[in-house]
Amino acid sequence: MSNHNLSRDEAATRSALITTHSYDVTLDVRDAADPAVTGYPSTSTITFSAEAGSATFLDFISGGVNSVVLNGRLLDVGKVVDQDRIILEGLAAENTVTVIGTALYSRSGEGMHRFVDPADGQCYLYTQYEPADARRVFANFEQPDLKAEFTFHVIAPSGWEVASNGVEASRTPVASDPAVSRWDFATTKRMSTYITTVLAGPYFKASDHWSATLDDDTRLEVPLALYCRASLASSFDADELFSLTKSGLAFFNELFDYPYPWGKYDQAFVPEYNLGAMENPGLVTFTEKYVYASRATDAQYQARANTLMHEMAHMWFGDLVTMAWWDDLWLKESFADFMGTLGVDRATDWDTAWVNFASKRKAWAYVQDQLPTTHPIVADIPDLEAAKQNFDGITYAKGASVLKQLVAYVGFDAFIAGSREYFRDHEFGNTSLEDLLKALSAACGRDLGDWARQWLQTSGISTIAAEIVEDDGVMGAVTLQQEAIDPLTGHQELRPHRMRLGLYDADAGGALLRSESVEVDVSGPSTLVVGLAGKKRPALLLVNDDDLSYAKVRLDAVSERTVRNSLDRIQDPMARALCWTALWDSARDAVTPAALYVSAVEQFAPAESGIGVLLNVLGNASSAIERFVPQADRENVRSGFLAVAAHQLQVSAPGSDAQLAWARTLADVSRHGGSELPLLRRILDGTTVVEGLAVDAELRWSLWQALAAHGRATQAELDRELEADKTASGQEGHALASAARPDPAVKAAAWEAAVNASGLSNEILSATIAGFATAPATLTAPYVEPYFECLERVWAGRSIEIAGRIVRGLFPAAQDLEVGMDPSNHPVLVRTDEWLRGHAGAPRALRRIIIEQRSHLARALTAQAVTE
Repeated sequence: MSNHNLSRDEAATRSALITTHSYDVTLDVRDAADPAVTGYPSTSTITFSAEAGSATFLDFISGGVNSVVLNGRLLDVGKVVDQDRIILEGLAAENTVTVIGTALYSRSGEGMHRFVDPADGQCYLYTQYEPADARRVFANFEQPDLKAEFTFHVIAPSGWEVASNGVEASRTPVASDPAVSRWDFATTKRMSTYITTVLAGPYFKASDHWSATLDDDTRLEVPLALYCRASLASSFDADELFSLTKSGLAFFNELFDYPYPWGKYDQAFVPEYNLGAMENPGLVTFTEKYVYASRATDAQYQARANTLMHEMAHMWFGDLVTMAWWDDLWLKESFADFMGTLGVDRATDWDTAWVNFASKRKAWAYVQDQLPTTHPIVADIPDLEAAKQNFDGITYAKGASVLKQLVAYVGFDAFIAGSREYFRDHEFGNTSLEDLLKALSAACGRDLGDWARQWLQTSGISTIAAEIVEDDGVMGAVTLQQEAIDPLTGHQELRPHRMRLGLYDADAGGALLRSESVEVDVSGPSTLVVGLAGKKRPALLLVNDDDLSYAKVRLDAVSERTVRNSLDRIQDPMARALCWTALWDSARDAVTPAALYVSAVEQFAPAESGIGVLLNVLGNASSAIERFVPQADRENVRSGFLAVAAHQLQVSAPGSDAQLAWARTLADVSRHGGSELPLLRRILDGTTVVEGLAVDAELRWSLWQALAAHGRATQAELDRELEADKTASGQEGHALASAARPDPAVKAAAWEAAVNASGLSNEILSATIAGFATAPATLTAPYVEPYFECLERVWAGRSIEIAGRIVRGLFPAAQDLEVGMDPSNHPVLVRTDEWLRGHAGAPRALRRIIIEQRSHLARALTAQAVTE
């Protein structure tokens, strides 16, 4: 049986046995540019304490172990290497072990990822480890509570840029080969293995510096650097990124009252990245999709700033103080998600950070929290595979939402005071929930145990609805009804909420404005709102105004009528975003027909001034059309929506973000509907010119993908487009468009490349899968049974990142409900249930993906059953 998956119990046993002190790691990547070389020499020397006479193990997923030396004894590799572990027996009180082996280059974004730039043929390397892939690069004790100091050495081509967590201490040419040098990096402070990192390649580098005077009049000096691939340098807005970085460092250093502890602050934007970013101390890595070679909206720039602030907050929440095990992943991710939005709100010029948080991040959490696989914010993570799956909307966005609720409950100053004490008490250490609650409770003077139990240790989302007794336009009793079923237990978990109720009425010009608001503490199944009796019934009573709490809101009948008739007249951006969310929840929950949501978007989205909200509602409309609208109505609804998108493309302000949003929507929805394909072709060939619209590489590929999906683009045309765009994003666009062509042979080839072959990198794999899935049901139906037959083989034979992309992306999600059919009887749901029953012993992480995909499909089919 594989020992690749470390369990929580094994980690606890090892942590009780040993204490790690230091790592000295040498990686030799001088031959990385040679595609025939699959691996590189890796040497890891570790010092650690242990119970004398005991035994433990190291983690190393490798291409082979050459030698293991423990306390001067050369061990028999054949006996001590057990698959992905190296057994160490007969330990002394103080130990030194050196492991020399061959680590493997990756194309999955796990471990040491190797990328060859199609634009210039240059080779780039970077590492990505969370939650447990440092063991793919060097032998180590791979768990977050075994912190140590790290000293890295890298041997690489002399002309490359090489970086790590610590500052560069020296660079020395290798005597035997002057084209190769050895980089030695300063020893770090104590950190976990999963946040160590190495970057190497001919990267473009920009440098700057930030400093501050501390309370004791000493100076904090922080060197800054930015990296991206050389072929992206002309699109790299380094000055803007440095400005954001300096604003963030100033904000967080003052807010946390703990000087930035990691020396330098580098940020690298790297290709084929599996995450948005990763908080490696001293060298944060980001997806290079944040380097905008094509036109980007203000919402995209704000999202990038949010990610930058999120990762910076991790320097304290996560890096300085780290969870002991992945159960408490929220201790870093929820805080960083909250602090990232706070940083954008407080330290930049954007004033819509919390509106976009409500519209997008919380929407992610609401979706995740209604799945049967939802979990408490403080989760049960029995092993590393489970940890990998828990980087989700609960851990990030629900946790951040609950922290926002906590700030409203205890006050911002007390919240920050508790955080400061938490840093001081646990610097460079590991913690759990109890440690944080102790600090926050002391700061606010309240016992937060009940709050933690109700919010952090239960699952599911509360739904709040206002019941209004009304007599001739005057309100009598107003009560807030709460329903909160925990999907895991089936029990009601009625949580405390601090909420505002906003009363909105039209002014003389017809604008809907808040006339007053009432703050209320909601508890139990029913809460009477004191102070509203006798007041005029408002046109809109908005529950959870200002978005203080985490809850779904059902609009009362009068308020819903007002929103569906006058949403564009609501002047407050946050109130408008909350009303959009209420309409979307109603469609997703099959309370109202999905076509009504699409109609609202057609009617009110053209007037939406918030570009982040506009992008979200346009995306929701696309999902509603393709998944929630009944098949019999879909073509008419889609064609009507495409007509609106085409019109808005023409009438939107030239060069505006709204114009670009409508152009992208037109292209995306046209993958499934052909009513506007002639317009798309004319835009591509230049016979129709839309004033102000930049028909750049990103938009061109979207247009080609729509044409290809309908057989209106030949492979030769797609290949010529790729010749003109020899970039990484061009390769992805080409892969998707090629696999989207409605030809059985094309679909068969895409399936083979994704499922049975292993030559595709992570991003090209995802593009190929997306193209395969862009097809009429007649073309994908033959793959339903092969999908279920291949699941366990794929999971066992591919890395968890690649397997997850295949299992999730190829699930037969695009299904239609026949008239009169009970959704639960749909053949794909039935087949999914059969697989789950017949594979009860399948890996938990695999089953989780299947269960979630089943839930999404069941929701879509249920929504299709609602027609009026």
